[in-house]
Amino acid sequence: MSATPEDDAVNSADPAPALRKRHGNGPVFFIVGTIFALAVTFGWGMSVMNYTGLGGQVYHQVVTASAPSASQAQISFEVNSRDGAECLIRALDSQMVEVGTHRVEVESGNRMVNATVETVRQASTVEVASCREQGSQD
Repeated sequence: MSATPEDDAVNSADPAPALRKRHGNGPVFFIVGTIFALAVTFGWGMSVMNYTGLGGQVYHQVVTASAPSASQAQISFEVNSRDGAECLIRALDSQMVEVGTHRVEVESGNRMVNATVETVRQASTVEVASCREQGSQD
């Protein structure tokens, strides 16, 4: 028996029969889409973990800094590292010229460090120039 014109109009507006003819009735699109979504989610998660430092970087935060005399400057800072760190302390004068440096080795974990830097003249700023993992080449 033939379909009525109304049935033909309703059936022709449905895109599902055309997709079924071309791709079959299996759940291929669902499986491929799910695998793609999982791969993108995993990649995004890995990039976020590496960006936020869960990949083993060294963090430092200055607590106090002072320059009580023309021959020395003092700094207290906190270091958090997985395998220990080597930190470079710099003292600068009012013209931002380096007047002294000092390297400090810090054990692994979350540590509070007090360091004194010998200076050639009065320093106005003391900073942690860098902290890097012990044993790294750069």
